[in-house]
Amino acid sequence: MVIWNEVDTVFLDMDGTLLDLHFDNYFWQTYVPQCYARHKKISGEDARAELALRYKDVEGTLEWYCLDHWSRKLGLDIALLKAEVDHLIAVHPHVMDFLTAVRLSGRRIVLVTNAHQKTLALKLDRTQLGGCFDAVYCAHNIGLPKENPQFWSALQQLEPFDLKRTLFVDDSLAVLRSAREYGFRWLLAVVKPDSRGPVRKVADFPVINDFSEIISGLAGNKL
Repeated sequence: MVIWNEVDTVFLDMDGTLLDLHFDNYFWQTYVPQCYARHKKISGEDARAELALRYKDVEGTLEWYCLDHWSRKLGLDIALLKAEVDHLIAVHPHVMDFLTAVRLSGRRIVLVTNAHQKTLALKLDRTQLGGCFDAVYCAHNIGLPKENPQFWSALQQLEPFDLKRTLFVDDSLAVLRSAREYGFRWLLAVVKPDSRGPVRKVADFPVINDFSEIISGLAGNKL
């Protein structure tokens, strides 16, 4: 799945990859509609239907990930609402073991996320993952989402990396396709991003259920 002696850098997504996507799914599909329904004085069903259309309109763009965008559009303080349910933020099993193994192997660890800066700060603080990375890059600072192949070119100007020696792990198939188009050799898809959701069937990429499946190859494989 991964030939570790041919990898010297590990790029990792955050939501759904390192962190349980249950928080995000609950927040956007349940909590925000509840708050929006109260704010607009409409039914929960109407709120969910309206928000589903709004979400669909900007899916895959920076606006979809932007808390400021949604605060303006919905009249809600989205950052504050996230903080109200931040007890649901959780690290996936075996993530810390994997990060430790990568660090001990001497490989570079880079977090590459579409998450808005406010979300990123909240989650890194809540999980204490912030000290685990050599570098952290947010799509909002770059100005493009990871779904856009040009994102990787912009990232490479900030974080020089060898496409043939960099492993990238993400749960988004659209993002992985973008990375593949750019020329990444090593790509892995996480097939259970939400601990309470189903295991997804993925045919396009090698897959993992969790990081325990690729830790063993790191043992004794230092750079």
